[in-house]
Amino acid sequence: MGDESYPECRAQELFDEFVSAATCRAALRSFGQLCEHLQLNRSAAERPLYRPIKRHLNYWRANALWAKLDRRAAQMEYLRARACSNMTCVIIGAGPCGLRTAVELSFMGARVVLLEKRDSFSRNNFYGKFCAGSIDHISIRRLQLVLLKVALLLGVQVHVNVEFRNLCSPVVLPAEVGWRMEVSPKSHPVSQLEFDVIIGADGPGFRRKEFRGKLAIAITANFKNRNTTAEAKVEEISGVAFIFNQRFFQELRQETGRFSTMSVSLRDSRCVFNHHLDC
Repeated sequence: MGDESYPECRAQELFDEFVSAATCRAALRSFGQLCEHLQLNRSAAERPLYRPIKRHLNYWRANALWAKLDRRAAQMEYLRARACSNMTCVIIGAGPCGLRTAVELSFMGARVVLLEKRDSFSRNNFYGKFCAGSIDHISIRRLQLVLLKVALLLGVQVHVNVEFRNLCSPVVLPAEVGWRMEVSPKSHPVSQLEFDVIIGADGPGFRRKEFRGKLAIAITANFKNRNTTAEAKVEEISGVAFIFNQRFFQELRQETGRFSTMSVSLRDSRCVFNHHLDC
């Protein structure tokens, strides 16, 4: 009995490792091991990819995730994954925008290939208004990790340490070749991929505006989160302004001697982010 149940138990162990992976590299590695154990060819398997995985994993943690993905996939806009079923799409950049685009295209049935020139997520700044409640934030790094795992389960082919360099126009003679791209390293197999759509989500090219206030000083500090009991007891402040909580800032002024007009204090698994605007 132990020998017969081992493959299923091993699949559950690998799936749990994938779900709990805390880095980009760990998520990619554990997902690759899971697919290898289930003998799934990711490039030729049914899309979305989680459906063949679902047939091998039937326990409470996996079932809760399958139910959410099934509910999302059933939305009428996706036309049961036939809206873009004949398209191959390339996305440049594994930031929140690139990953979210990859997820949506996958739900529409497209074959999605995502390129990222790094193999780690390191942005500890926070994205606000992510959910309901007083603490409604998530770090960009954690958001990327969540979206990466969803993208992998949907069948997105993620290539890290690959940098997009240039587009290669279609060629008719001597043989018809569609749109391709030049990447670094040049020998990477993705350079031979023919695609229909390419989306740049890597950031460069956008004009940035900077505001400088002469009468205000913004103080931002990041402290390493050592996960001590004292740090866990410190309340988070998702963003409060003087006009909404004057008593808080008056007490802060009495205690520190500084007059602040805005305060933010957020905690992530790696760091504690503090931001104050002083006048």
